[in-house]
Amino acid sequence: MIANRVAVIGGGYAGFAAAVTLATAGRAVTVFEAAGTLGGRARRVEAYSVMVDNGQHILLGAYAQTLALIRTVHGAGAEHELLDRRPLCLNEPGVFRLSTPALPAPLHLAVALLFARGWSWADRQATIAFVRSLRRERFHCDPALTVGTLIDGQPAAVIRALWEPLCLAALNTPVAAASATLFLNVLAASFGAHARDSDLLLPRVDLSSLFPEPAAAYVADRGGDIRKSVMVNGIAARPDRVILRIGYSEEEFDAAVLAVGPHQLTHLLSNGERDPRAILALVQVAAFAYEPIVTAYLQYSTPLELEDPMQKLDGAPGQWVFDRGQLDGPSGLAAVVISTDLPSMHMGHSALAQSIDAQLRRLQPSLQAPTWMQVIAERRATYACIAGLARPAPGMIAPRLSLAGDYTDPRFPATLEAATRSGVAAAQALLQASG
Repeated sequence: MIANRVAVIGGGYAGFAAAVTLATAGRAVTVFEAAGTLGGRARRVEAYSVMVDNGQHILLGAYAQTLALIRTVHGAGAEHELLDRRPLCLNEPGVFRLSTPALPAPLHLAVALLFARGWSWADRQATIAFVRSLRRERFHCDPALTVGTLIDGQPAAVIRALWEPLCLAALNTPVAAASATLFLNVLAASFGAHARDSDLLLPRVDLSSLFPEPAAAYVADRGGDIRKSVMVNGIAARPDRVILRIGYSEEEFDAAVLAVGPHQLTHLLSNGERDPRAILALVQVAAFAYEPIVTAYLQYSTPLELEDPMQKLDGAPGQWVFDRGQLDGPSGLAAVVISTDLPSMHMGHSALAQSIDAQLRRLQPSLQAPTWMQVIAERRATYACIAGLARPAPGMIAPRLSLAGDYTDPRFPATLEAATRSGVAAAQALLQASG
């Protein structure tokens, strides 16, 4: 029987999804976060006295768990104020544009593909036929299949404009290695049921304010404790309790949720946990590779002239640009994203920012030199979502220990939705163990 006092190690989206679930069930929750800001790999940072995010994240209408938790901690109507919801639009000016009309699914996707700009008639026919074949197979494939193999035979223009950008945005892994199963799961969730599932949801607030901070308040209001800037150095599970090592002291809890990055698990379980489930999880995460994400912020003195707050770039070097002035930031603030380990990521930050500035001014020649530039690199932004990768499942890995993290969710790649789904699953596993 697991009693009421539960520690959650990690104050990111997975950790607070678990904490909110446990607090709602009446458990006394203590959240430990090593950093001073809540959010983990999706958190607020400061650049030149402006609050930005460590990486530009978007949500999809299909992210049911994340949206449900946002409603829980903010209130039922807050989603409309916090998120800019727009129909899916992929737009690279002068090259390609695909936008979904206000029609039921899957008709909205078929019409979007039929009228996509920048493709030949043969390209459109081939893409529609391909999507129909995916639907016939119910978006299922061999787990060892890569996205590159899945899309082999699609027109080159379609691969460049649609499938590669979608794969990088969703899985942060190159198509040659990326898991086709996870990619198809995203497509099925986005296009398989309701038209609104494919909507883009762009945060109007920073990522810490979107969920972790209000979740912390929610937990505290129910008797919980939030401990920021506190590092848990190790944990040991006993038949009747768990022991956390914090600095030179120890603290006992009835149970714990481990909501840390996969590369941190070995250190946290350094006491030599012998449960076969924990040993298997450690073996699995030891085989992980990681993919970076670089986000460059550039502040201009005049507004960006983007038709939409999110726009595709030519990849030289930025892949996507977000107009934060249309969302939560000051006018003229651009956030430019580069996913996966591309050669441009190995430039110095100053050279990379200058290259991105030149790229944006090719797009909008009226822009003057930026007043400031800030590059933020998350070297382990996500695990590499490669085909056939064995991953731990969320839930119990030892008596009184439950595992959470975006890398444990079986359905989605390393996204905010995977993180929140895993956190809820880990909390529910503890609650079920309590009888």
